[in-house]
Amino acid sequence: MNRTPKHFDRIVAFYRANRRMPSHAEIARVAGLRSKGTTYKLVNRLVSLSLVERDAKGKLLPGSRFMSLPQLGTVEAGWPSPAEEELLDTMSLEEFLIERPDNTFILEVRGDSMIEAGIMSGDMVLVERGVREKDGDIVIAEIDHEWTMKYYRKKNGKAWLEAANRKYKPIYPRQELRVAAVVKAVIRKY
Repeated sequence: MNRTPKHFDRIVAFYRANRRMPSHAEIARVAGLRSKGTTYKLVNRLVSLSLVERDAKGKLLPGSRFMSLPQLGTVEAGWPSPAEEELLDTMSLEEFLIERPDNTFILEVRGDSMIEAGIMSGDMVLVERGVREKDGDIVIAEIDHEWTMKYYRKKNGKAWLEAANRKYKPIYPRQELRVAAVVKAVIRKY
């Protein structure tokens, strides 16, 4: 069984504090290593354990465990019940929310047309390109050369967009409707 190298937590702390991966020299400093060879071996071990990744150019990238959070249990959203805290597992938000990282990006929401779907101005939406939209999906679409986020609707071969706010009418394309991405998650910070 592979153990997590003892210096991994220090590298994660550097990443969280600086919002970037450390260089090899910075890894040596935070890990208290004196030689480049030892640092190189540590980095290779982290890569082999999938704790750190490398891009096509060899640049270090954070692995999924960099943002892992403890999953402590469940909480009732109905009637109150006694709280029980139990460490069930750990998971990263990236692991939970993102299936295809190369096709996923974040957009900030402006406007109130999706408030009845629980999407407010100022929220962030996680969207995925290359997904086939279906009736009822919330999509990022270009309709008659203007971009918007709405419900995708399709009936009898005709597609249109629908707001989640009663004060807005459905939008039918005069020329074209092109879906660029499907909304996968809404992120709100309180």
